Amino acid sequence: MTRVSIALLCAASLLPACRAAPAPHRKPAQPTQPTRPNLVVIYCDDMGWGDAPGFAVAGHEPPAYTREMPNLSRLAREGATFRHYYTAQPVCSASRAALITGCYPNRVGIHGALFPDAKTGINPDERTIAEMLRERGYATMIAGKWHLGHLPEFNPLRHGFDEYYGIPYSNDMWPARFGRKDFPKLPLMDGEQPAEFIETLDDQGLLTGKLTRRLCDFIARNARDRRPFFAYLAHPQPHTPLAASPAFTPAARRELYAGVMREIDWSVGEVLKTLDRAGAANDTIVVFTSDNGPWLSFGTDAGSSGGLREGKGTTFEGGVREPCFVRWPGHVPAGATSDVPWMSIDLFATMAAITAAPAPAADRSIDGRDARSVWSCAPDAKPTQEAYCFYYNTNELQAVRMGKWKLSLPRKSRTLAGKPGSVDGAETPYTNEAVPLALYDLERDPAETTDLLAEHPEVLAELLRHVETAREDLGDALTKRAGSGRREPGRVE
Repeated sequence: MTRVSIALLCAASLLPACRAAPAPHRKPAQPTQPTRPNLVVIYCDDMGWGDAPGFAVAGHEPPAYTREMPNLSRLAREGATFRHYYTAQPVCSASRAALITGCYPNRVGIHGALFPDAKTGINPDERTIAEMLRERGYATMIAGKWHLGHLPEFNPLRHGFDEYYGIPYSNDMWPARFGRKDFPKLPLMDGEQPAEFIETLDDQGLLTGKLTRRLCDFIARNARDRRPFFAYLAHPQPHTPLAASPAFTPAARRELYAGVMREIDWSVGEVLKTLDRAGAANDTIVVFTSDNGPWLSFGTDAGSSGGLREGKGTTFEGGVREPCFVRWPGHVPAGATSDVPWMSIDLFATMAAITAAPAPAADRSIDGRDARSVWSCAPDAKPTQEAYCFYYNTNELQAVRMGKWKLSLPRKSRTLAGKPGSVDGAETPYTNEAVPLALYDLERDPAETTDLLAEHPEVLAELLRHVETAREDLGDALTKRAGSGRREPGRVE
């Protein structure tokens, strides 16, 4: 099977750099070298690149709530901040497929967002990160949004997770949204059965607390038993409809997004405190990020792209570049900031390398690469991938990044075209506009404003060769290429 394997035409000087860590606020105790470190992944939904402390392009004023996030700030102090981390696609199900399988989502047949009437989901032949870690002796749990198929065949318990407490798809996929009165009630699943149904916004407001407490219980139990664990906290928020618990719901409706983000920060704090109390903090990798950029059409109910271009549902930087913190005492330098790229598909490969997991079967190869060099924030760290491919819709190849360069391919892309988003939960309609071929220098122009095609024909030529390699392997609906390396999703007739 052909992989997306792309030769990088960049001198070392063209690669983004790591900034050395300042002296840490508090030096963590040096751990013994674990052979099986715990893994905690905290994954938000529709959180923008600019919604976390320290993420904004020069000249862009961060939202006020980013100054009121002590626990994300703690992660930044005690771990590393990655400013060029990417999600593989800017939409719900596809982005989660990448994280869970280590593959580009179109390789495993997942695109878009699966609705409650979908008959597809993750293929049982795909090996998930939970299956890989369980084979290495880990206890595994997901608390939160799954969104890789809601039918029994696709339940997380059948794909490597020992425990599942959460919702099967997005929190807006219920009768109150989309005018779909035929949609079922939104279930809060406990294993393979609904524990209750979420029928009101007040019900939704309790989810962050419920999911956090259940995950913290899982961490405490397994730390007590000295069993390594993989704890995946997939928050349904800040995806609309916004909802927070009474303690975090502000008096002003237009401040609700800030309240939701403060509660997510509280949740991070509860996880960190649980690790501290259990004596597991030094032997645990904590990764915090999100699935895609902000849903800008919701205006006051949407987050911030931090000055990057566009948001969710686009392959401009605001849609695919996400805030990311990684804490692993003794391995990831405290207080470091890195501009070296890595992607969600790389987490699987990184944990496989750390735990010395067997390689996947030849017909189930993955796209991810070991990110430990990037995590080290060494001065000579290089990107995990020689180039990164950004697909959207049903297998449209829309952009490729190589080093500091990003080639934006001709397509239609949604935009508000300068219109403000709506207020208080209403939605401003997008328009679809033609996007021309363009080349951007992301080091100097992270907002993708200045096309440099004419000045760098040699870079264009190299990137177009990478585009062709991707089209041969993963296909491209825009040019009617099927791709030889794509696999089928799971299907239920």
